[in-house]
Amino acid sequence: MEEFWSRCRRLLPAAGALFLLAVFQPLAHAADSLVWAADAEGGAPYIFKDPDNPQRDIGFEVDLANALANQLGRTIEFKQYEYISLFLGLDRGDFDFAMNGLEVTSDRKGRYRFSRPYYIYKQQLVVRADEERFKTLEECKAADCVIGTLEETAAERLLDRLGVRKHRYQGQVEPYRDLQLARNVDGVLLDLPIALYHAKPNPKLKFAGEPRAKGYYAIAFSKHNESLAAEFDSALDRLLKNGELRRIYEKWQLWNDDQDELLLAQITDITSESSGPWPLARYFPLLAEAAWVTVAVTVLSFALAVVIALPIALSRMYGPAPLRWLALGHVEFFRGIPVLLLLVFLYFGLPSVSEHYALPLSLKLSAFQAAILGFGLNYSAYEAEIYRAGIGSIPRGQWEAAASLGMSSALTFRRIILPQALRTVLPPMTNDFVALFKDTSVVSVIAVVELTKEYSILAKNSGDYLGIGLATAALYLIMSVPLGYLSRYLERRWSKAIAA
Repeated sequence: MEEFWSRCRRLLPAAGALFLLAVFQPLAHAADSLVWAADAEGGAPYIFKDPDNPQRDIGFEVDLANALANQLGRTIEFKQYEYISLFLGLDRGDFDFAMNGLEVTSDRKGRYRFSRPYYIYKQQLVVRADEERFKTLEECKAADCVIGTLEETAAERLLDRLGVRKHRYQGQVEPYRDLQLARNVDGVLLDLPIALYHAKPNPKLKFAGEPRAKGYYAIAFSKHNESLAAEFDSALDRLLKNGELRRIYEKWQLWNDDQDELLLAQITDITSESSGPWPLARYFPLLAEAAWVTVAVTVLSFALAVVIALPIALSRMYGPAPLRWLALGHVEFFRGIPVLLLLVFLYFGLPSVSEHYALPLSLKLSAFQAAILGFGLNYSAYEAEIYRAGIGSIPRGQWEAAASLGMSSALTFRRIILPQALRTVLPPMTNDFVALFKDTSVVSVIAVVELTKEYSILAKNSGDYLGIGLATAALYLIMSVPLGYLSRYLERRWSKAIAA
């Protein structure tokens, strides 16, 4: 043993050196290269995983980054970063620049330094192949249709200006899938490069009308990184003049006549939004509407969980062996998988199962239905364990006393055991109910805009993270704090009733 510890002491300096090398090597390496941030999740044709080699990223912006690296004589490393947080990452200094189909808008220009434009895009409306009601957004508005789009994009702002009903998504794959399934939306409005990749090859979808509403993609830098931005401006100029940029776009079938303007284009305000402060009256109605969605999802999901949980708990305690095993499997399965995974499977996976096996029963759930079912199943596992513990805490003597009075087991449970168990399980149930209020924030992945998601959208559009954040926190407190008082009131009242 002494020899073992002696060897450990000799290895300690080497281990320390390896640790310091692991910590500081990335920092040293970062100084010799540039870090580019983008989101490769469903990011075609900008950046996405190569189907033949998932360890490799491809896309027209990957090719553009490589061409820029050659022009600058510097290495450019890719950093995966969530699309909606790219500008926050620039503020934090997590990377040198962001390039991910970022649209130049007047509010963004006030806070960030954009390069000269590297692509001119337009918006393309896509509908189902059998759609005949409308071919333009104006006709869509007259028909009271719903158009899917990405949040915080020029497409969303165009829909707002025209007064067209919209359904917002976080990713660019989901809206086209919902459109194909005739779920939630009647059409999709997104940038032409996205439509060319995701919609044009799909025989179940078609383009409606000509592209419209021109805008620019540009590379975003921190406002304090003027020298690097100027280098990129010069590099883009050279790529334009030597034809390399055109070759990249032709490779990805993105070149069109609009791109000829790049040699002359100047970044102009495509939208008229203001970057000034937003008054409370402007955003609070949207927060209140999203809060109502949060309440609805929470109440309905918890009601479903309660309905499922009690039979599960009773089956575990009093059912025959096969039923006990099934109840145990339900608890362990839904308690063991992340609710996010469950929501994604219910919303995106079930329709695929229905299509793949040609089932006569449609498994296509709306986003709201998938949210309620997902949270209901997830929380039923926790509630079942709470009920089981509460029922098990009642002394066995109470069952025997009731039996001596001639009461049946069912009547004993309903009149004697369950009322006392409710008093025991009420506090943890209340805790779970309040936790569910906050957990509903994950439903944004299936295109349900609840309170947290609405806060994120409003804050990123206005730049007022503090004011809108305080209003959002106040709404959560208004919804959750009274539950604690109600729980304590019921606990006191039921205690007196049982004592009497």
